Amino acid sequence: MPTSDPKAEYAFAPPPAVSILAPPGKPFPVRRIFCVGQNYRDHAKEMGGNPDVEPPFFFMKPADAIVPNGATIPFPPGTADFQHEAELVVAVQGRGRNIPLERANDVVFGYGVGLDMTKRDVQAEFRKKGRPWEMSKSFDFSAPCSAITLMSQTGAISAGEISCKVNGTLRQKADLSDMIWGVPQIIAYLSQQVEIAPGDLIFTGTPAGVGPVRKGDKIEATIAGLEPLVIEIG
Repeated sequence: MPTSDPKAEYAFAPPPAVSILAPPGKPFPVRRIFCVGQNYRDHAKEMGGNPDVEPPFFFMKPADAIVPNGATIPFPPGTADFQHEAELVVAVQGRGRNIPLERANDVVFGYGVGLDMTKRDVQAEFRKKGRPWEMSKSFDFSAPCSAITLMSQTGAISAGEISCKVNGTLRQKADLSDMIWGVPQIIAYLSQQVEIAPGDLIFTGTPAGVGPVRKGDKIEATIAGLEPLVIEIG
């Protein structure tokens, strides 16, 4: 297990911890960000994928890709097709490997609303060449996220409307119950691949209706019962 020595003299000052606001006013420290690909059948179809592929597959974003609610993010370099993907975010407080399905919700701290910002043209080009498309997903400012709402306040979330508007126009609308793999299934499977740990975030996939945004656009992503996420493109 990696450890840190508080008395160590580092080669340079360690970067500040990345966190998300969570009640009761104490920040939730972000460790890793896992993202589930194509977890809604309609979105899998619009991306040209197989909506019934098993099991779930994952990609990652760096922790410092997190952007707080209400922020303005820059239009990223190297793309002409910058797109939004609204998602339920699961914040993890427990630790474990091979977590049984019936115990998966025990490791959940709470939930947030996230945007998996994507360079769609970069992703498409890399996919054509059979290359990893990490750089289409894991760039700076690519993971806006709202404050975390405690699971003790919401209960285990398995349904509820998820939507995304750009400049007030509805782009995405679905129900969390439409996910191919629910939160317990995602956690149980992911814990077979890695040890789930406190501070992990899981972006659970986006419904159909993803589309481009431009400089000056305002994006509002909402999930029933959670704090809405609003960001602008600078």
